[in-house]
Amino acid sequence: MGDGSHLPHDGQNRERRLSQRDKPTSPDGLINSHAGRAYWENANADVNGMLGGIPAFGGFSSVSRIDLQGSRTFLARLGIGVKCGRKPVASALDGGAGIGRITEGLLLRVAEQVDVIEPVSKFTDALKGKNGVRNIFNVGLEEWKPIEGIAYDLIWTQWCLGHLTDEQVVQYLELCKTVLRPDSGIIVIKENLSTSGVDLFDDTDSSVTRQDERFRSLFEKAGLKLVRAEVQRGFPEVPPRRLFPVSMYALKP
Repeated sequence: MGDGSHLPHDGQNRERRLSQRDKPTSPDGLINSHAGRAYWENANADVNGMLGGIPAFGGFSSVSRIDLQGSRTFLARLGIGVKCGRKPVASALDGGAGIGRITEGLLLRVAEQVDVIEPVSKFTDALKGKNGVRNIFNVGLEEWKPIEGIAYDLIWTQWCLGHLTDEQVVQYLELCKTVLRPDSGIIVIKENLSTSGVDLFDDTDSSVTRQDERFRSLFEKAGLKLVRAEVQRGFPEVPPRRLFPVSMYALKP
């Protein structure tokens, strides 16, 4: 739901506020899908809105460019691309596409056709009729129902799993497995990581920032094997503001 749902920018104070919150249940149990949807309905349909206002802060205007370059490099290491003997793919899916920042900046460069999932319809208006964009699903990841007969070579989901409970993440990944091209298809998850020793709930957009260990556990529960993991490099840091670490995970059944 929105690409770049909860990039933090006020460092340790924010982590302290989140981790000290009274938690009646596990952090993912605090997620309210209606509150999260309301947050995104009020966000601007531009890159700054998609990235939680981060690019507007001094020193952080390059975040989107650095992010996309890191993603292209990660895909290249998986053999997906258009240079140096790498191959493009026929069909890709952008989960939680927002305005299509990743669809246009990454996936349409390496895939012949791209489907997008994004519940906020105003974000996807500009993608309608765009060359290479095939199907637009204006639903949340937890509501998505794939079209029968379509198989994806690449399923990319970034900065939106924080809006799903642990159970919903597993269900979404299990569904992704059913539409992944047998043998060659790959799922990529790119998300913020908590380094506080606990998963962190953010009531600003009703989302959770998970620990690396949590993600790996959820992947295992969904019956997926981790074939490659890397931490995004190069994000700016302008004290006292800093971004959470961001990890990319490549998964196969």
